[in-house]
Amino acid sequence: MAKTRREFTPEFKRKAVALLESSGRPQMQIAAELGNQPSMLRQCRTALMSVSPLSRPAGSSGSVPMSPVGSPSDQAAEIARLQRELERARMERDVLQKAIVIFPEMPR
Repeated sequence: MAKTRREFTPEFKRKAVALLESSGRPQMQIAAELGNQPSMLRQCRTALMSVSPLSRPAGSSGSVPMSPVGSPSDQAAEIARLQRELERARMERDVLQKAIVIFPEMPR
């Protein structure tokens, strides 16, 4: 039985490459989510980069997506949020450790 070759619209290819570059996730994972082979994404990315090289950031080879870096105030807010989350997790851990000491094993 011969395999039929699937055709993808240019819009689908652009969206797939945009998802690949913006998400920071591995190419294999994106391809699996889209139901495609990683080679298809690689070919689409190569084709789009050769058509419009000006759309890439300066100094980028196009092979590795750049990580999104926010402004310093955004980064400071994210750090503060993560510190609050860490403090809450530590408090929860401490409470659970104390509960283990108080209730070593419930009778059956």
